Amino acid sequence: MGLTPRIAIDAMGGDGGVRVMIAGAAAARHRHDRLKFLLVGDEVQIKAALGDHPNLRAASEILHTDGVVTGEDKPSQALRKARGSSMGLAIDAVKRGDAGGAVSSGNTGALMAMAKLALRTMPGIDRPALAALLPTLGDNDVVMLDLGANTDCDANNLVQFAIMGSAYARTALGLGEPRVALLNIGTEELKGTDAIRDAAAILRCAAGLPMKFQGFIEGDKLSRGDVDVIVHDGFSGNIALKSMEGTARFVTDLLRRAFTSSIRSKVGFLISRPATELLKHHLDPNNHNGAVFLGLNGVVLKSHGSANAAGVANAVHVCAELVEKDITRQVTDDLANFRAQAA
Repeated sequence: MGLTPRIAIDAMGGDGGVRVMIAGAAAARHRHDRLKFLLVGDEVQIKAALGDHPNLRAASEILHTDGVVTGEDKPSQALRKARGSSMGLAIDAVKRGDAGGAVSSGNTGALMAMAKLALRTMPGIDRPALAALLPTLGDNDVVMLDLGANTDCDANNLVQFAIMGSAYARTALGLGEPRVALLNIGTEELKGTDAIRDAAAILRCAAGLPMKFQGFIEGDKLSRGDVDVIVHDGFSGNIALKSMEGTARFVTDLLRRAFTSSIRSKVGFLISRPATELLKHHLDPNNHNGAVFLGLNGVVLKSHGSANAAGVANAVHVCAELVEKDITRQVTDDLANFRAQAA
């Protein structure tokens, strides 16, 4: 165990409001009983929500503010609100060292802009990347990055993403040498853009990195579990992510329709219910909630705006893991080793 984390919670972000954020933090504390919290937002609403969670109340401090970043705010508008908004003050707590990490379910663009301005990128990192854990048929989830922070990337950006994603996989998944691949339109060496091919050439020759570079992976293999880290630019990654989420909803809705189409199918549903519950759990985005901005001098987690309490709890759990295991130091060490070998 490394650092004992104190997590700053943007209590005003997300569709569910204060009660969902507080309930999620309380659930996370049952999993990490040493966790402390800085709850940022409207004090009256936060205290009312804490009434149902005495365990969390005893481990929390409230930082009051009336300012809120809305879903309609552009990043430029949000930056002007940074000093007085719950999102901005949660990130500022990480910058000041009052919290080890921050979690928000608010506006993604605003969160990215505020975090990058306040925390700055790590030495050796040109651009931060948005990374998340997604379900697979393998023994563990897969790390995918970038999921939308950078629409256009060069080869060096992709190499840096691979290094950061590998460190994330070792931290969050407990893997010694994660298998890393670049998302491409084919597996042959000549396929893809110049940036993808150049990044692959660099990673094939890289020494001293705790990862196994597997070359290219195509879109139909993302969830097979063949690799542990999938690297891509933010444009392709966001499309891939939304396609996977849409497919999961399609399968779930199709099964629901099929099992309610007749008396016989309803009986079949009762017989197969354990299997369908397992499928539902595996596809539920709340069980994989929490995307981290890698490459910053601090840990900031983006929880999905529609996440329920269990989803928020998962995001807080991921944040606590990254702080406890000092993901920032791991990325710094990997980058230093990579540069030393390349010199």
